[in-house]
Amino acid sequence: MVAREQFQVELTALRGQIISLAHETEKMLEKAMEALYNQDIELANEIIAYDEQLDEKELKINEDAILMIARQQPVATDLRRLIIALRISSDLERMGDNAKNIAKAAIHLGENHGLTIHPALNDMKQTALKMVDLSVKAFEYEDITLARKLAELDDLVDNMYGEVVREMLEETATNPQKIQHIMQMAFSARYIERFADHTTNIGESILYLVKGETLDLNK
Repeated sequence: MVAREQFQVELTALRGQIISLAHETEKMLEKAMEALYNQDIELANEIIAYDEQLDEKELKINEDAILMIARQQPVATDLRRLIIALRISSDLERMGDNAKNIAKAAIHLGENHGLTIHPALNDMKQTALKMVDLSVKAFEYEDITLARKLAELDDLVDNMYGEVVREMLEETATNPQKIQHIMQMAFSARYIERFADHTTNIGESILYLVKGETLDLNK
């Protein structure tokens, strides 16, 4: 197999690893929110433990990408493809960390905390999951139109986050004895918001790949 063909085979495999990792972060967020809503401490602990596997998969992607750069010495767009593989895997690992932090919040809340989880958190989660799907498609097809749409969805998440924080602050005034529990819900909203921000970072990486420009979709 000639060097160019070998590079394409390895690049396809690397892309597959990244897409698989993205779908795993989706599952982590889904399960973390399930643990939060259902006060499921056992599930929360499973998510926290699973994050180590996610970290190992990110490390494998990084090692493979660096090895390809060293061995193949790609230039131009091919080099950018490997650079964004490193960037995207880092964002996905941090998304996993945010899901893990929601699981930790579920544990801090504990069972029978007597509070209703704000419904906007579920809306934020659904939008964030939609953003992961969109970012995967944008990455797979190197589609900057899809990448730019992430900014619109991120604005929705930001607005919902602002709503949650305002209402949580009001709740602390009327229910001060529950302030620690209320703050855990506010933290969870923040973790979802950060999860979504990292998907826009993936969009920025795709724009960098296709256009060779560094843009900020989080503005």
